[in-house]
Amino acid sequence: MLIHVHPQNPQPRLLRQIADVLRSGGVIIYPTDTIYGLGCDIQQQKAVERICRIKGVDPNKAQLSFVCHDLSHLSGYAKQLGTPVYRTLKQYLPGPYTFILGASKQVPKMLKTRKDTVGIRVPDNAIARCIVEELGNPILSASLPGEYVEEYTDPEIIHDKFGNLVDLVIDGGIGGIVPSTVVDFTSDEPELIRLGAGEWNG
Repeated sequence: MLIHVHPQNPQPRLLRQIADVLRSGGVIIYPTDTIYGLGCDIQQQKAVERICRIKGVDPNKAQLSFVCHDLSHLSGYAKQLGTPVYRTLKQYLPGPYTFILGASKQVPKMLKTRKDTVGIRVPDNAIARCIVEELGNPILSASLPGEYVEEYTDPEIIHDKFGNLVDLVIDGGIGGIVPSTVVDFTSDEPELIRLGAGEWNG
């Protein structure tokens, strides 16, 4: 099912519908400030497993990140953020970044790496953040399966290709083709893991 959501002012009725699908263990394809991604409620373990099956990855080895609504929401899922780290996050978020942080107890085991870390995003995208706010939980952020191709920017093509694998495809306009910049904040100095859509001067 393909639904059209206004990119700047997402319709509350549609946000409720999307949140209901997620609460019931559904999987969606949704826009971010970078590329379209697969998503589910991080508390729905079977839905997380389903996304791993769609992507053909082992849930215990998959590097999955998730989307929070804002910095205060994020801080509930990351271990104590020191002032310098918090300042940096505040400077760059919302934006096209994934920050790897120490995982708090609120993070489901399946989403933690062996090092007890987690990747967290606060995208500069109203639809993604409004879904999270309506749901009350973060949503998983995973790239679409297979090699990323330019046609994945068009939600109608995405729906034709993957619509039978998910419960909802959310059309929020044409997406990007460059993934987020990934920065690891788990050691003393931030480490750039992948340079993507966000500039990094750290």
